[in-house]
Amino acid sequence: MACAKMLVHVMVVVVVAVVVPLGAYGGHDYGKALSKSILYFEAQRSGYLPSNQRVTWRANSGLLDGKANGVDLVGGYYDAGDNVKFGLPMAFTITMMAWSVLEYGKQMAASGELGHAMDAIKWGTDYFVKAHPEPNVLYGEVGDGDSDHYCWQRPEDMTTSRQAYRIDAEHPGSDLAGETAAAMAASSLVFRQSNPAYSNLLLDHAKQLFNFADKYRGKYDGSIIVAQRYYQSFSGYGDELLWAAAWLHQATGDRYYLDYLANNGDALGGTGWSTAEFGWDVKYAGAQVLAAKILLQGNAAEHASVLESYQQKAEYFMCSCLGKGPQNVPRTPGGLMYRQRWNNLQFVTSSSFLLTVYSDYLASAGKSIQCSSETTQPSELLAFAKSQVDYILGDNPRATSYMVGYGATYTQQVHHRGSSIVSIKVDPAFVSCKGGYATWYGRQASDPNLLDGAIVGGPDAYDDFTDERDNYQQTEAATYNNAPILGVLARLNGGSTGLSQLLPVVVPTPYTKPIKKEDPTPLPHPNPSTSPVSEESSPVTIEQKATASWVSKGKTYYRYSVIVTNKSPKTVKDLHVGISKLYGPLWGLDKHRYGYVFPTWLESLPGGKSLEFVYIHSASPAEIWVYGYKLE
Repeated sequence: MACAKMLVHVMVVVVVAVVVPLGAYGGHDYGKALSKSILYFEAQRSGYLPSNQRVTWRANSGLLDGKANGVDLVGGYYDAGDNVKFGLPMAFTITMMAWSVLEYGKQMAASGELGHAMDAIKWGTDYFVKAHPEPNVLYGEVGDGDSDHYCWQRPEDMTTSRQAYRIDAEHPGSDLAGETAAAMAASSLVFRQSNPAYSNLLLDHAKQLFNFADKYRGKYDGSIIVAQRYYQSFSGYGDELLWAAAWLHQATGDRYYLDYLANNGDALGGTGWSTAEFGWDVKYAGAQVLAAKILLQGNAAEHASVLESYQQKAEYFMCSCLGKGPQNVPRTPGGLMYRQRWNNLQFVTSSSFLLTVYSDYLASAGKSIQCSSETTQPSELLAFAKSQVDYILGDNPRATSYMVGYGATYTQQVHHRGSSIVSIKVDPAFVSCKGGYATWYGRQASDPNLLDGAIVGGPDAYDDFTDERDNYQQTEAATYNNAPILGVLARLNGGSTGLSQLLPVVVPTPYTKPIKKEDPTPLPHPNPSTSPVSEESSPVTIEQKATASWVSKGKTYYRYSVIVTNKSPKTVKDLHVGISKLYGPLWGLDKHRYGYVFPTWLESLPGGKSLEFVYIHSASPAEIWVYGYKLE
C-alpha cells in the first residue's frame, strides 16, 4: 500500500547504544547483493518493457497513461507494492541512483553492473522528459492511491483510474519540480561521457525545472491534493531548492547555482536545519553533504563561511547516526538505526549512503570530524554504514535477510501486487479488482513471483518481524529503499583502491561484464578527415581533425585541430568544454575545474563565429563535448 510511505517527523532524543565490531559476522557477497538491488527496478517498470527485460514474469502495463490528459506518460516506475506513479519519490529514487553511479560507477563497471544501473536511471529520466512537456508544466502523478488501494490487481490488469495530475504556474510545486531538477542534473552527469546529446537534453530540463520551482513557489501537495495521504511534503520545498541548486552546480560548474546555494542557505534552511533524517521528503542532509564537498574540494571562493555552516550541519547528521551527537538516532537492540515502524529501512539505506560518501570525501581530503569533542575518523563512518548494510543482509537477531532473494532466509510474502499474483504469462485470466483480494491477497503462501533484490520495510524497534502480506508496514518494498544502497554495495564490493572522491566525476563507458585485458596493439593512424563531435541539434558544434604527424624517439605524435562554431544568431558565453582521453598538451582553452573554458582573452563567441584550439598526443583523437553554455 502506498500509504506505507507516510512519515511522522519527531525530534529524536534517545539512543540505544549497541556496538557491533566490524567483521564480527560472516562476510557478505556485496556484488551479488548489488546485482539483485539493480534487478529489482525492472520489476517496478511501467510501460512497454524492452527486449532485454530480465524480470520475465512482468509484462507491458499502463499503456494509456496520460492519454486522457493529451500527453504521453507511458513509462516510469511504480513506487512500491501499488500501481501508482508518484512523482516525488520517483524523482528522489533517480537522484539517488545517479549519485550512486557518480560516486562508485567504476566499482559498478568492474562488477559488470554499470550498464544495468544506467539503464535503470534512463528508464526514469526518459519518463521525466515526457512528464515535462513545457518549461512550467510537470506531471507529478498518474493514478491515485485511493482507487488503487481499493483493488489488488497486477499492473497488467489495472482497471483503476489513470488520471494524471500536474503542477504549473497557477498550481505550483517547488518541492516536486526541484527534486525532478536534481534528478535530471545528476543524471546528466551520468550520461555525459557515453551519451552527451542525451546528457545535454537532461541538463536543459533540469535548468528549466529549477527556474520553474524557484519562480513559482509552493508545496506540490497543495496542487496535487491526491498525493497528501501518501507522499505529503512535510518539510516544504526549501530543501529541494537547495538540493537542486547543489546538483546543478555539480552538473554545470555555473557560479549562479553556487551563489544560490550560499545566498539562500539561511532563508531556505540549509544552514539552519540540523537533522538526522534523509529521504524522499527531507533533503537537507543531502544538500549539506554536497555543499561540504564543494568546501573540501577547495572551490568555496568567497562563500567559504556559509559552506562551513552547511558542513557543520552535515557533520551533525553523521554524528547523530553514529550515536555521538547531542540528539541521536535510536537503534534496535540488534544495532539497526530506527526512526519509525512504517518502512524504517528507507532511512537506514539513505543514511548509510550519506555516511559512506562523506567518509570517502573526508578520507580524500585527509580530514576527520569532531563528534561531542571526540575526533572521529572517516573509517568509523564507513564501518557503521557497513554494519547497517550487513544487518539488512542477515546479520541480525532473526538471521533474516530483508533483501528478497538474498541469503538463506528472506521475506516470502512481500506486500506487492505484481509479485503476489500469478504472472499473466503463466495464467492470462483476468484478475479483477476484488478478485485479487479474494484469491491472492490473503493467500498464506510464498509469492508466486520472486521480487528479487527488493528491500522491504524491515523489523520493528525490537528487531521483530512478521512475514505476512497484510503486514504492509514491514513487508512492503519501495524503490527509494533500494536506490541509495546501490552506491554503498558497490563501494563495499569494490573496496577503497583508487578512490579519490573529490576529483571531477567521470563515469566510465558501461559494460555488462568485465572486459578481458588483452595485449596492447599499435594504435591505427587517425582518420585525417573532419569528424563531428557535437550533435547537429546543438547551437555549438565541434569538429576536429588531424593536421600533422611526426615521429620522435620511435613514437608517432599527432597534432589535432579542433574548431568550435557558434551556429546560432545569439552570442555564446560561459562555454564549458569536456575533454577525456587527452594525453598531451593543449593550447587555446583555459583549464577549469570541470573541464575547459574560453581563454582569458576571449569573453564570448558571437553568432556564426568560430574558435580553434589544438592539442598533441600519440593517440587517436580525444573525446570532446560541450556540456554548458549561455546564449545571450
